[in-house]
Amino acid sequence: MRIGLVTDSLSSASFDEMLDTAARLGIEDVEFATGGWSEARHINVDLLLSDAKERDRFSGAVRHRGLTISALNANGNQLHPVIGGRVDDIVRKTVELAGLMGIDTVVLMSGLPGGGAQDLVPNWVTTSWPPETQTILKYQWDEVALPYWHDLADHGRRSDVRFAVEMHGAQLVYNVTTLLRLREAIGGIVGANLDPSHLMWMGADPRMVARALSGAIHNVHAKDVRFQPHVVDVNGILGAQPPEQAADRPWNYVTLGLGYPGGAQFWGQFLTDLRTSGYDGTLSIEHEDVEMDATEGVAQTASLLKSVLLVKPPSWKPATI
Repeated sequence: MRIGLVTDSLSSASFDEMLDTAARLGIEDVEFATGGWSEARHINVDLLLSDAKERDRFSGAVRHRGLTISALNANGNQLHPVIGGRVDDIVRKTVELAGLMGIDTVVLMSGLPGGGAQDLVPNWVTTSWPPETQTILKYQWDEVALPYWHDLADHGRRSDVRFAVEMHGAQLVYNVTTLLRLREAIGGIVGANLDPSHLMWMGADPRMVARALSGAIHNVHAKDVRFQPHVVDVNGILGAQPPEQAADRPWNYVTLGLGYPGGAQFWGQFLTDLRTSGYDGTLSIEHEDVEMDATEGVAQTASLLKSVLLVKPPSWKPATI
């Protein structure tokens, strides 16, 4: 496995500063955020699409630091009933750029439609009652998401690009069951971007998630969650407090090792389960700890990952008779 970095983790750094920091910390791969919910501070997709010399310059700057581009990341809601078309444009341009640059993976969300054809805002259904939830889900999957994803998959195949879908709250795909539903309908070009932090706050164990997604993981993010018992024990894990109210939230994203019980032991087990599931690729650090300096947080996360990283193949071989 290799240690990578989602470039928005160092969003305040310039392009060169971000690459220099990654190289200095012993990071090997970078995953560039291209738009949507990101300001795409470190990449100009339109410029790179239109200018081969700019693409060479961009790639050369990455290679000069001994780094590799592991994926492009176009996270946003391309199924949004109002702004979805603008996000979809970013997604498709990102796919085209990945194809031109020989990058085989685009990370993105599934998207989340409205609850009906007249809705102006997305609608995330998380329970089976009241009964209209089933009508909403049928509309979202059958009339919006699956037709969109069949078309996007064709677009990806033309560029020889696969999709790593992040299981995320307030998205149609948010857990193993919904990820596998999309993959079964669209095909193996769709796999998971396994960010354990989102599964943690929804009550799943990322180690079991990794095993349940055997053969279907296309990318992994390294991010942790810390629960706050003084909030959770009173109100449960659901809460709408924004990150600037970190002290009052039921949970927060934190630097690796400072959240989920077990620390380095848990992360070592998680990497073993990833390998068991067939994944031996990049672990992209995604720093979203609002209480810590970004560079310091990335450095601490990289250090923890290095302490449990699986680099070489297993030594054990079955006995022969």
